Amino acid sequence: MRLLRDIKGPAASPTGKPAPRFADDEIDLGHLAFKLWRGKFWVILTTVLSLSAGIFQLANTFPTYQADALVQLEDRSGRMALPSAMQDMVETSSSAVTESEILRSRMVLGQVVAEQNLDWLVTPETAPVIGTLLRRYDLPVPSLERTRAYARRGESITLDYLQVPPHWLGVSLPVTITEAGYQIETPDGNIWNGSAGETLSLPEQEFAINLSQISAPAGREYTIRQIPLRGAIDSLSSRLSVSEAGRQSNILSIRLTGGDRAEIERVLEAITTVYVRQNIARSAAEAETGLQFIRGQLPVAEANLRTAQDALNQFREETSDRALAQDTLDRIEPTAFESQALMGQITRAESDLRVINQRIEENRTRYPEGHLIFRQLGQEKEAVETRLTEFLAQVQNLPETQREIINLTRDVELAQQIFFDLQSRAQEMQVLSASAVGSVRILDSASARSGAVAPNRNRTLALAALMGALAGIGIILILNWLRRGIQDASDLDALELPVFATINYTPHADFKHKRKGKLPILGVETPDDLVMEAFRSLRTSLHFGMLDATSKAIVFTSSAPEAGKSFTSVNLAVVAAQAGQKVALIDGDLRRGQLRRYFDLPRSQPGLAQYLAGNGTLEDVVVATPIENLIFIPSGRYPPNPSELLMRRELDELIHVLDENVDLIIIDAPPVLAVTDPIILGKAAGTTILIARHDVTTSAEVEAVKKTFETSGLRLAGSILNGFDPRKARGGYGYGYSYGYRYSYETRAE
Repeated sequence: MRLLRDIKGPAASPTGKPAPRFADDEIDLGHLAFKLWRGKFWVILTTVLSLSAGIFQLANTFPTYQADALVQLEDRSGRMALPSAMQDMVETSSSAVTESEILRSRMVLGQVVAEQNLDWLVTPETAPVIGTLLRRYDLPVPSLERTRAYARRGESITLDYLQVPPHWLGVSLPVTITEAGYQIETPDGNIWNGSAGETLSLPEQEFAINLSQISAPAGREYTIRQIPLRGAIDSLSSRLSVSEAGRQSNILSIRLTGGDRAEIERVLEAITTVYVRQNIARSAAEAETGLQFIRGQLPVAEANLRTAQDALNQFREETSDRALAQDTLDRIEPTAFESQALMGQITRAESDLRVINQRIEENRTRYPEGHLIFRQLGQEKEAVETRLTEFLAQVQNLPETQREIINLTRDVELAQQIFFDLQSRAQEMQVLSASAVGSVRILDSASARSGAVAPNRNRTLALAALMGALAGIGIILILNWLRRGIQDASDLDALELPVFATINYTPHADFKHKRKGKLPILGVETPDDLVMEAFRSLRTSLHFGMLDATSKAIVFTSSAPEAGKSFTSVNLAVVAAQAGQKVALIDGDLRRGQLRRYFDLPRSQPGLAQYLAGNGTLEDVVVATPIENLIFIPSGRYPPNPSELLMRRELDELIHVLDENVDLIIIDAPPVLAVTDPIILGKAAGTTILIARHDVTTSAEVEAVKKTFETSGLRLAGSILNGFDPRKARGGYGYGYSYGYRYSYETRAE
């Protein structure tokens, strides 16, 4: 056993150095990509399932439509409707943000909810999971008692009037369609019958309802509710969006979403109408407020004007009397004419000064302070003020009587101007209030798009495909993480289990699909296959390693089925026999042995079980094969007590006899972790080799096999890595160099 363990170490590279391995914390992208490619069917399956779920979701979801409208915010209310003299009075620069909030306010939406009865909800009873499908498509549904309540395509009821008491707000009222009309159950537990088009009134409960139209067969069930006004407003606001169409464009784009195109058009039209109506009402209210203020100021202005006129007339009368008494009228008249001319000049100068000041205030919002126009206006103002100062200085040179006349005259003109301005403003405000012109106008009325805006079919399917692919990738990664199979010979070497050979994967070894009939022997049908070179290398190693062994028997076992024990046993036996060795191949699996199929023997062929039971001699169970130097002992008919038969002394006698007559005994044993038979065969033979399947047998299984043998006082002599696939291995390293450098190198080069 020691020699067998020493003849073969870990797999080496052509240079004789240990094969490189990736560190545990490194990610081999090539290996990961291959894992994903090998598990592509998981990805395809999950993608198809996810796409199916996405298609079902699209079919089981009502489309959402969108209606839109455009509203312009005008800089001046009614600019085209009012005279130019009145436009300055109503100049208002509307803010898009302010108007957006007004549109979404409870003042506007509350009126819309009340006008359109949006606080009335009619909900049909729908089937679980596929309720929307039944309402969208004509699907066949079994006529069962329960399914009668579920709504179908094209069915509806029209609620024309609803009145509920305050304590019934938000309470569901079940409605069942009958042959004669409908039945409705009120919260007090009573059931009332009604007819389509007739109002069902319950004065004591303060309840009334009118279903104007019923387009549903008897048995259908609906739920009617009147929700609180605030809840209906919030629901409408959540479906409404307002934004400015372009920066500082003063054009609002209003959009409303919903499941019924006709309804959202009607509701959005109502929103824009109510908004424009309140805007006009607001402008009219402002004009009315201004008109009332002016009307209140007119009597005061009129009284001031009369007072100023009376004071001027009285002074003139007194002045005239004094002049006549002193006989100086001839000397006053020329001075009176002079003062009248001076008064006109002062009036014009003051008027020019007011105009200049007004122009300065208007330009402050258009130009910066240091602009040329301000310098020009400043120079004009300075010139007018200088001229006015000169005129006022001339007034001081006049006689006292003329100075008094000029001052009183100025008071009259000022009071007269104020009075006339107020009268003019009052007339303009009356026209403005009567015209009812607002600061907004509708550019595009409400219109719904023909296509649905949600759900987005392309985006939904793309997302479903992506999620499905990611789910498949996740499954592959989880499965590989949960089951980390042996990747190369270095994994077995790390478990302190020497590797005698690495046998590459070949599709000729997969006969899982072939449940009956003869199985081909690779060493006979395709002896030049590259895989057979691994068996020849193994044969050579075992031949020289067993020269001093006390027994020529070797047991091949595995941790679990499908590791390739039978494939390894029969092909190693063939290549050993072809080399001139006398080989005895024994099927030691008395439970499910299948080696007989390689030699086309019937199930009833006597074998090891009959020999151990004493029902046949060695000559009766030994079968000559077409292969020279190879004899075969099948498992025979399966016994009810295989472990007990293997524990008989006849097994030791059989191995002793064969030791004297053959050069190599190969025993194919069942899996270690399944039954105890390999332990018994291992004690009889003395040498046991574990077959590990690449990427299938896990390190935990190998550890369990070692522990099982050690518990029984035995030790595995080594292992064979079977079914090695370079495409599945980590980065392609550690690739089967244990069975000959020449063939391994050619394989890697390919």
